[in-house]
Amino acid sequence: MSNDPFSSAPSTPPHKRTVFSGFRGNFLTGLVVVLPIGLTIWLIWNIIGWIDSWVLPFIPFAWHPDTLLTDYLGYETPVSVRGVGVVIFLIFTIFVGWIAKGLIGRSLLAWGERLVDRMPFVRSIYNGLKQIAETVFAQGDAKFDRACLVEYPRKGMWGVGFVSTAAKGEIAEKIPVDDEILTVFLATTPNPTSGFLLYVPRRDVIMLDRIGVEDAAKLIISAGLVYPVDRIAGPVGK
Repeated sequence: MSNDPFSSAPSTPPHKRTVFSGFRGNFLTGLVVVLPIGLTIWLIWNIIGWIDSWVLPFIPFAWHPDTLLTDYLGYETPVSVRGVGVVIFLIFTIFVGWIAKGLIGRSLLAWGERLVDRMPFVRSIYNGLKQIAETVFAQGDAKFDRACLVEYPRKGMWGVGFVSTAAKGEIAEKIPVDDEILTVFLATTPNPTSGFLLYVPRRDVIMLDRIGVEDAAKLIISAGLVYPVDRIAGPVGK
């Protein structure tokens, strides 16, 4: 009998790397870089706009920045074509991901992050958004193995968690339980980057078979609103 607690999980053959998977990897890497920067700029831009909405009414209309730019450029209606921005964003994100994987890109990114670390308000926004983006989009070998259910914070209340591995070393030796101990991360809602690290006996962990790690993460982030209904064999409650 195998001692592997995840031996019941179906094994999947290794995927052959294709050109599409390379583009997908670059795109996800680009998202990890672009999203924190873009959302940080978007948030700061909206804060500036909120301040402007209070200040600009006290300034004569002829002196407003948009009025001056309109008079200077000579036109009032900007040209907007739907769909072009989406294409440009996809190409730009893939390009950024490709650059970020190289030595020059990593050096520039490290320099930019050091610069952001010197800005107190911007640093907090950027680091928080980066942590969320890395959790959702980052690719790597160290990933959660299974989604599961554990009773927490008391008997009769269940939480969705992620099994990473079996407990090892002194932790496994010191826990006075005659059963294999699993390492379970119980994420919080709606920010899955925070949570609780639990060491739970194997018999107290219920593995989820039809809900994978990604679906469980969506369930937690959406506070239960996004549910993988199409993977359920029958109606809820039966």
